[in-house]
Amino acid sequence: ELSILQSEVAKMTVRLREQAERLSGEKARLADAIADISHQLRTPLTSVRLVASLLEEPNLPETRREELLTELQDMLERIGWLIEALLKLSRLDAGTVTFRADRVPVSELIQKAVAPLAVSMELRDQQLEVQLEGQPMFTGDLPWTAEAVGNILKNCMEHTPAGGKIAIFARENAVLTEIQISDTGPGIPKEEQNKIFDRFYKGKNAAPGSIGIGLALARQIISAQNGTVKVLDRPGGACFAIRFYKSVL
Repeated sequence: ELSILQSEVAKMTVRLREQAERLSGEKARLADAIADISHQLRTPLTSVRLVASLLEEPNLPETRREELLTELQDMLERIGWLIEALLKLSRLDAGTVTFRADRVPVSELIQKAVAPLAVSMELRDQQLEVQLEGQPMFTGDLPWTAEAVGNILKNCMEHTPAGGKIAIFARENAVLTEIQISDTGPGIPKEEQNKIFDRFYKGKNAAPGSIGIGLALARQIISAQNGTVKVLDRPGGACFAIRFYKSVL
C-alpha cells in the first residue's frame, strides 16, 4: 500500500510540475505579446501626437488642415488594424481559438477574402483573375480562413504595380484543396522565401509602412487548420500556395 501511495504521489508531483511549466509558458507568451503590442504601437502613436500638435496651430491653412486630418484618419485606422492583428496572434498563441470545421466552397472563401480589398485594387487599376478547377471545397473556418487569404492577397496587392494582375487558382483532389495566389510584382528573393512568414520580418521589397505581421498571422491560421502555406519559386512575380489537407481520405 505504501508503494502504491508513493507511486501516486510521484505521478501527482509530475502532473503539478507539468502544469506549473505550462502556466509559466503562458505567462511568458502573454508578456511577449504585450511587449510586441507596446513596441509596434509606439511609432504610429508618436506620429499621431505630432499630427495632433500641428492641428492645434491657429493659423493653419484649411487645405493643410484637411491633409493632416486625412493623414490622422489613416494612422488611426492602421493602429486599429495593428491592435486587432496582434490580439488575434495572441489568441492563437494562447490556444484559445476554436476553429469550425465546415465544408465551404472555395468560391465563397475567395469572395469574402477579396471584398475588403476590392476598392483598393480598383484604385490601383489592378486586374483580379480567378480560375477554379471544378467546384473545389475546403474544410475549415470561413471567417478565420478569409482573414488569412485576405492578408496574402493584401501582400500581393501592395507589391503589384498599377495596371498589374493578381491571379487566384484553386483545385481539389482526394488528398487536399489547394489555392494559389500569384501577382505580377517584383517577386520574392529566394533567400527571403523562408523568412517572410516570420513575425515582424520585413524584406528588402517590403511596402512602405509594412509591419511584417499579416503573413505571420496568415500562416498561423492556416497551420491551425491542418494546412500549409509557402512561396513557390516562379519567375515574373510572387506565388503563394495554400494547401488544406484532408484528415480522412
